[in-house]
Amino acid sequence: MTTELCGGTPPTPPAIFSRTDATLGEFAVRALDPFADAELLHGWVTHPKAAFWLMQDASLPDVEREYMAIAAAAHHDAFIGLHEGRPAFLMERYDPAEVELKGLYEAQPGDVGMHFLVAPSDTPLHGFTHAVITTVMAALFDDPATRRVVVEPDVRNAAVHALNKAVGFETAERIAKPEKDAFLSFCTREQFEATQGVTR
Repeated sequence: MTTELCGGTPPTPPAIFSRTDATLGEFAVRALDPFADAELLHGWVTHPKAAFWLMQDASLPDVEREYMAIAAAAHHDAFIGLHEGRPAFLMERYDPAEVELKGLYEAQPGDVGMHFLVAPSDTPLHGFTHAVITTVMAALFDDPATRRVVVEPDVRNAAVHALNKAVGFETAERIAKPEKDAFLSFCTREQFEATQGVTR
């Protein structure tokens, strides 16, 4: 009888993408398990630094339900990001023509929506958040079908606007969503690659 059937810890999902940062080392992305990862996620999304994630008052069951719903959704996926093998960030990928931005902009073939959240840390590493968003973008563009990444950060989230710009995003317009006012922004594969020193 396997460990899982005996009620032991289920195996960690394998990485689906990885990259090595010249300064900070190995980053990877794996599928999120709504049950096994719920306690970890609860600590992240309710932390004061995650205010723009809009889950400050979420209970542990709330987090489980949210990520169970994402796991079951046809147009939305969630992933745990790893740094040197340890959970370090949350990444979400969605179809902006069907989720978050449906009816709010003119979608194009190859558009992919993205959210990311860096885990809180008492010992932050210089350049870490930039390395995380670079990993997220590289993971999205690792799919040849992805032509453009679409984001809709809160207009007040100055830190994320700066990070987005650093990896190639350009703001298109300010839009009103039910939960926030957001800057609709786009980054093509070529714009991202230009920030990474890639030329064609």
